[in-house]
Amino acid sequence: MIEVKFFKAGNQIIGFEANGHSMSAPHGEDIICAFVSSACLMAANTVTEIIGVKADAAAENGFLKLMIKDSAYKAQDILNGLKLHLSELQKDYPNNINVIISEV
Repeated sequence: MIEVKFFKAGNQIIGFEANGHSMSAPHGEDIICAFVSSACLMAANTVTEIIGVKADAAAENGFLKLMIKDSAYKAQDILNGLKLHLSELQKDYPNNINVIISEV
């Protein structure tokens, strides 16, 4: 299962972590993993490269983490959009995706 954890401080999302595999198809053919990976990478790249928010990021096979280092307000629309998108995917694939909101 893919677990996506969003980290909140007060009413702002300050980062997210996606980890795991959906196991819905063989590696390289799993469209659910591709959905989640693509959405998370687009959000991370938009926050850091387009909006210019400073953040720590790490990515490996089946893992992606983004934690904002400076003011998170500029990234809220992107991060809330990602949370909404993945929450909707979770409704369609409840055995493959789990979205968690974690207060820090």
